[in-house]
Amino acid sequence: MNDILALFSPEDEDEDFEMDIPLMIREEEKETREDDIETGLIGILPIKNTVLFPGVVIPITVGREKSIQVVKDANRTKHKRIGVLAQRNPETEDPQAEDLYEMGTVARILKLFKMPDGSVTVVIQGRSRFNVLEYEEGGKYLKAKIAKAHEVSPPEKEVKALTRNLRKGAFRIIDLSPNIPQEAKIALENIDHLGLLAHFIASNLNLEVPEKQALLEVNDLNEKSHIILKHLDSELDVLELSVEIQSKVKVDMDKQQREFMLRQQIRTIQEELGEAVQSSELDEIRERAKNKKWSAATQQMFDKEMHKLMRLTSHMPDYAQSINYLEWLLDLPWQQYSEDLFNFVKTQKILDNDHTGLEKPKERILEYLAVLKLKNDKKAPILCFYGPPGVGKTSLAKSIAKSLGRDCVRISLGGVRDEAEIRGHRRTYISAMPGKIIQGMRKAKTGNPVFVLDEIDKVGNDYRGDPSSALLEVLDPEQNNTFQDHYLEVEYDLSRVMFIATANSLATVHPALRDRLEIIEINGYSLEEKMAIAKKHLIPTAFEEHGLKKTDLKISDKALQKLIEGYTRESGVRKLAQQIATLCRAAAKRIVMSDEPATIKVTDKNIEELLGTVRFENESYQLIDTYGVCIGLAWTPVGGDILFIESTLSRGKGHLSLTGQLGDVMKESATLAYTYLKSHADSLQIPYEVFDKWDVHLHVPAGAIPKDGPSAGITMLTTLASLFTRRKVKAHIAMSGEITLRGKVLPVGGIKEKVLAAARIGIKTIILSKENAKDVREIKENTIAGLTFHYVSNMMEVLNLALENEAMEDVNLLLRKD
Repeated sequence: MNDILALFSPEDEDEDFEMDIPLMIREEEKETREDDIETGLIGILPIKNTVLFPGVVIPITVGREKSIQVVKDANRTKHKRIGVLAQRNPETEDPQAEDLYEMGTVARILKLFKMPDGSVTVVIQGRSRFNVLEYEEGGKYLKAKIAKAHEVSPPEKEVKALTRNLRKGAFRIIDLSPNIPQEAKIALENIDHLGLLAHFIASNLNLEVPEKQALLEVNDLNEKSHIILKHLDSELDVLELSVEIQSKVKVDMDKQQREFMLRQQIRTIQEELGEAVQSSELDEIRERAKNKKWSAATQQMFDKEMHKLMRLTSHMPDYAQSINYLEWLLDLPWQQYSEDLFNFVKTQKILDNDHTGLEKPKERILEYLAVLKLKNDKKAPILCFYGPPGVGKTSLAKSIAKSLGRDCVRISLGGVRDEAEIRGHRRTYISAMPGKIIQGMRKAKTGNPVFVLDEIDKVGNDYRGDPSSALLEVLDPEQNNTFQDHYLEVEYDLSRVMFIATANSLATVHPALRDRLEIIEINGYSLEEKMAIAKKHLIPTAFEEHGLKKTDLKISDKALQKLIEGYTRESGVRKLAQQIATLCRAAAKRIVMSDEPATIKVTDKNIEELLGTVRFENESYQLIDTYGVCIGLAWTPVGGDILFIESTLSRGKGHLSLTGQLGDVMKESATLAYTYLKSHADSLQIPYEVFDKWDVHLHVPAGAIPKDGPSAGITMLTTLASLFTRRKVKAHIAMSGEITLRGKVLPVGGIKEKVLAAARIGIKTIILSKENAKDVREIKENTIAGLTFHYVSNMMEVLNLALENEAMEDVNLLLRKD
């Protein structure tokens, strides 16, 4: 019983290890559940050094390959059942049927964790006992046919008496053992079922495996309870003897305490004489604390730590830890706020100077700042800038801080998997520190900085906790005024902090976290905007970083346009900045190696000499001179792109084949398109017999790249309609939209990126859903000059707009070919 509710770790990580102590007992599990079995075939998990009893929950670290396999297979089943049998000899590494006991426990897998070393930790709960009838041969691991072993319960009066005696004996052991917390009594008091109580106590007795196995095999609860009572009495005798020994040891302890008191008196005398080493350090801490405007609870914690520090000497380990904790308290800005500079003309100017384009996001930002000025509670909004890489999300946050006169702090959340990195580590751990939030506040030195949470969509989670859940409190205006870091152990007010998160995708952001954020979408830049950004920001910055003067390097507009279109393919300007830096390095090399340095002029003719051959070529649509091919518009994390969707017929029985590494949603769109086409064959003058005698193969090129989403629906239907009607798709036309089984065209996202890609490639006509008209209106007119838009609501409109009127050949030829 000394191990009840104790904490422990595996003895040998290279072997299967079983923990003797149950982590929890659930009273509601004492009755037979619907997933228990009377007889049947079940996978067997051999365990060492312990016996699993019904109703008891234990974690097990599984290291052997067979054991890992049986656990994984069981975890994939509906009831997650597994048969647990104790080994006769714990040294046996590959136990067979004869190495295991005949009676075991059917267990249910509650939780499964994959460990870094390849092993698996599984939490299982014993459900019912079973006897092995026979083993199945030839499997990957042991499987056995089992039969449930039923227990015989004594009369009700005896049950009450035995329950009372078992609980009483366990209580006496808890009272005598200093290692068992008193909370263990609560667990025992809540167990009223005799069998469950007996199993719980039996699993915690300091017995060898054969003795525990013998207890498991006893069918009569009366007999089993009496055996357990004998073991409890034996354990009590040992504990009483231990208490007697401890009383004798106490005399020696009193001597040590006397010496400690004498040393304390010597220390006091040294302080009176002015010889205390740390007195000046403590005085400095007290002086700094006088000016702090913290709460009464924080002051109480500070005084408590100072009182503890005065009892320690400087060479003690706790002394350095206490000093470090007090330094953190003193370094934090407690109710120290900078004054906001609400000059919206200046703010607009700063945003425009720092960022070309982004009119919609800048307008939204000014709206939030206006609300912040009008409110009296000083609580800042929680913003989230969402968009592809390199569009200026982080720099926008810095510009906001600059315009308000606030300090800006940035932390990267990419790859953060430990909750303690947000909330901090408890001081019981060596080298414990506060979390990233408190560290950032210490760095800011004010209580209302602009706090940038970069890459919030890349937060992970594992067995150490979920950082996204910890961020819920940080980013909730109703809760973050009492944020509590595990290291500080006092409340800290974050309500005046302006948190700005950045993300490339909202799909991976925790739903509850996403609900707390004010989302501001930042789309990609057009060609004109990229050229303006390069001239205004990227080129001057690159010149300064590479030690070049304006007269050293000249980049023409045509060369810059070729650089953007031929060497980068992105929504932002990060790759563009890298290519400009490459030009600067090439220019620097020529300058230092030339006897007579002259201005290096980069044109669209000689840019390939400096950067190599063009990496991205625009697609040519003049090559589409046959039916069964259509162009769709796609959104990618680095901007818009186009998709060629091809289709062909082959003799068969009407099967539809899809290739090009398509996702489930995209496959469903293809199936919808094919079904719609078959159901409207008469309207399109397609003989229905064609569908029964020809197989269709639909392919999306660039097969190495995964593709998914519903926006290719109308493109797929147009491709198939072109194939079956033998009518070619009109030149320089592209489309994007989702379809339904009724032929409705639904709106899709990423319209700006898709339209910019179409304009860049040379598309002249774009077909979209009527509901996407509002998205097109938000794009600058000069960007879409020369493009014709058609807004549709059903697929028949799409086909009338996209397909040529005349067929290239008679569709009835397909029947004659047959």
